Amino acid sequence: MRRIINILTKNWLLILIIIFGFFLRIYRFPEYVQFLADQGRDAIIIKRIITLEHLPAIGPSTSIGQVYLGPFYYYFIAPWLLIFNFEPIGLAFGVLFFSTLFLLINYFIIKELFNKNIALISTLLISFSYVLIEFSRFSWNPNLLPLFTLLTVYFFIKSLKTNQWFYYLLAGCFLSFSIQLHYLSLFIIPIIGLIYLINFKLKNLKNYLLVIFGFLFFSLPLLIFDLRHNFLNSKNFFKLITNSGQQKTNYLNNFLETFNYLNQYLFNFKINSILVLIILFLLIINFIFIIKKKDHIKLFLSFFFFLLFFFSFYSGPKHPHYFSNLYPIYIIIISYYLEYLTRFKLEKFLVFIFLVSFIFLNFQKYSFLFYKGNNQIEHAKKVADFISKKITTKKFNFAVQPDGWQEDSYLYFLELKNLKPLDRKKVEIGDEMFVVCGQLCDLYNTNSWNIKMFGEFKIKNKWIIDNVEIYKLIHK
Repeated sequence: MRRIINILTKNWLLILIIIFGFFLRIYRFPEYVQFLADQGRDAIIIKRIITLEHLPAIGPSTSIGQVYLGPFYYYFIAPWLLIFNFEPIGLAFGVLFFSTLFLLINYFIIKELFNKNIALISTLLISFSYVLIEFSRFSWNPNLLPLFTLLTVYFFIKSLKTNQWFYYLLAGCFLSFSIQLHYLSLFIIPIIGLIYLINFKLKNLKNYLLVIFGFLFFSLPLLIFDLRHNFLNSKNFFKLITNSGQQKTNYLNNFLETFNYLNQYLFNFKINSILVLIILFLLIINFIFIIKKKDHIKLFLSFFFFLLFFFSFYSGPKHPHYFSNLYPIYIIIISYYLEYLTRFKLEKFLVFIFLVSFIFLNFQKYSFLFYKGNNQIEHAKKVADFISKKITTKKFNFAVQPDGWQEDSYLYFLELKNLKPLDRKKVEIGDEMFVVCGQLCDLYNTNSWNIKMFGEFKIKNKWIIDNVEIYKLIHK
């Protein structure tokens, strides 16, 4: 007991930070869990994995560009659906668990690589960051990327530092996992390859091969898919990066804009562009000065600048989850310089002001503290339960309006009742169709092929359940 009290006393600040971080991730969790189209699709796929109905070799495709990820996320998070007896909130709890574990892992990694104070500051920033809290509160493959990026970088650094074979293997494995969580993780490959090349020694050839083996082994399903489909994935990825959205020829502006977005999402505040330029300039200057020093921060800066540079070539919209690789690395860099400032009296006060301001700016986005959630899982379950009682045949079609709007969230609960609609991709037409409208819709004058493919119809019944309209259509 005395030993436990001693540990708690020495680490009270870390424990307090973890408690706050966990609270912000778990508070009113069920009513705020997102369960829309992507989550419904994943739940269906994972349910079929658990029941051995289908074992996918590829993961989800991107919303634009048709770039397929690997299936790692499906298999990694699947046990949580089983633990929760196929309730889809289990998948979200899985993400919550690993996102909370991320706080501890970050602390111990940064404490090992740097010192305790840097570890505490970075853990505090991660704990209160709204964007990272938001990622932890629902199930989605990019949401685990901050954790896996940090582990990838850590095992990479450990491989260089210790030259032990298993760190090389782990670096390759976690690089594969990261890429399967989001395709922008591919930008990690050039920096890892370049640093390994700079430090290349012929006697370590076996270790370098272990990196490649670990990466290829867990990427094999996706690589086979690409080979069988004439490198469809690779072509679509590079096409997406170079041609997405509005073309921009000024890559310097794009680089600055990307860094600006990163700061805006992390600090929940639109920083003045001149200040952003100054921060970036200071980071570059500092990187130049420490490039020859034996300090792990230069490796984090290397990852940071490489990822920022390559990401700048992507000219499409830059959503918050696109920066998932950069958040943990940037937070560690910020924490490193903040800790340095704490060594001086006046600057220590400024660091305190910075941390309080960071928490305050992010606090403004904690809507789950003040407003009622929309209970998306309960909504989908309620609507699906109602529809299941109105289905009179196994040959039925299903659609939503507008097209794609959280369709799979309803289908998941229907599938749990062994009610699967006919496959409209194969133009299979049943005896009746159910349409769920999330907004006012005119089915007789709709342009949706998903409904038109049913043929001429008449509306047999209409209901309003949980603020959505449900139509039952039959053939004329």
